[in-house]
Amino acid sequence: MRLTSDAFDDGDAIPERYGYRAENLNPPLAIESPPEEAEALALVVDDPDAVEPAGKVWDHWVVWNLPADRTEVPVGFDPTGVGGREGTNDYGEVGYGGPNPPDREHTYRFVAYALDTTVDLGSGATKADLEAAIEGHVLAAARLTGTYAP
Repeated sequence: MRLTSDAFDDGDAIPERYGYRAENLNPPLAIESPPEEAEALALVVDDPDAVEPAGKVWDHWVVWNLPADRTEVPVGFDPTGVGGREGTNDYGEVGYGGPNPPDREHTYRFVAYALDTTVDLGSGATKADLEAAIEGHVLAAARLTGTYAP
């Protein structure tokens, strides 16, 4: 399985428009070659560099129950339109919350999971809720990283 974006290459800068204080839209993503036996996809975007200023990894987007054959996540994607669900990010909002580092350039992780089941969580669940729900159900995962500076 592979996760890519037309907006930035792995390890490169995420364009400003996708930031929280800019357009606050998710960048386009492509999910390639999930296992055929997958029942659903999940997606998590977080910032591990936030530990020093925020005291924890900052969660930016938590999505689950995307159709397993979903190959594209377009800009400004609404997962509920295809039967998916979105969780609460660390801004206290349901949905995508773009990069907004308070101190310096941070690295953001976009991780897609292929699951052997759908996830029974209510809208607004947290990343911790999702991680607990998918434990033992991950068939494959793919990661894309990007950087963003204030």
